[in-house]
Amino acid sequence: MPDSQDLTFRVGLVQTTSSPDAHANTEKTVELVREAARRGAQIICLQEMYRSPYFCREENAELFDWAETVPGPSTEALAKVAKEHAVVVIVPIFEKRAAGLYHNSAVILDADGSALGIYRKMHIPDDPLFYEKFYFTPGDLGFRTFDTRYGRIATLICWDQWYPEGARLAALGGANVLFYPTAIGWHPYEKSTHGASQRSAWQTIQRSHAIANGIYVAAANRIGFEGPPDNGLDFWGSSFVSDPLGVVIAEASVDKEEILIAECSTARIEEVRRGWPFLRDRRIDAYGPIVNRWLA
Repeated sequence: MPDSQDLTFRVGLVQTTSSPDAHANTEKTVELVREAARRGAQIICLQEMYRSPYFCREENAELFDWAETVPGPSTEALAKVAKEHAVVVIVPIFEKRAAGLYHNSAVILDADGSALGIYRKMHIPDDPLFYEKFYFTPGDLGFRTFDTRYGRIATLICWDQWYPEGARLAALGGANVLFYPTAIGWHPYEKSTHGASQRSAWQTIQRSHAIANGIYVAAANRIGFEGPPDNGLDFWGSSFVSDPLGVVIAEASVDKEEILIAECSTARIEEVRRGWPFLRDRRIDAYGPIVNRWLA
């Protein structure tokens, strides 16, 4: 029989609130990462733009002051804890690349504290209370994978999670886990009528990426209400990990700060892909038109 190596590792998702105090958010997150490491997590993902409130609820040029460089405060603080506890940390930040040039990004820190690289959010929304096009330049690095001490991973960010193309390319790049740092919630006037279906759709689309690609998917969302009572966002938490068959193996609450831990296994990926060989049966010769905006 041929040798078959099973790589197992534990992912940790940090679900928390974010205050207007960037330093306090960083300090709190460092402690949460330490706690996740003590509980056995080896690859730890933070929520989208963990260091500040979700400021894209309005268009305000003064809020560009929230941005930070790479390296910068977040990478400096979290590289230390990554090295201290030998954990990989996915650090989503508001990146200042140059004067007037900003991205919604995630820095991947390896277990020795070194920076493996950056992912820059590719899909940028522009909706009521999600005015991200005002702040962020679309990513220009593509859909990347990163070889960490504990396995190959990919990360996309929030709005990216609705697009199957990005998930597919991450899987084709060999990722075992696809992480989605997220900031998503309800508008107050929509929650009672559409809240349940919106949250269900959000989880369903990401579980579908896990199934279609035979990989683990992990989404880390924030919690708490931000903004004025009648025109703010109620972030719904619900961070979760799905296995390659779309089974939710760990899920957080809608309103509590939590550290979610889940074990992943490459043997499970192999098992599911043998039974559902979607990658084998792809008709790559027929997909050329996908690069068009629309086919009339």
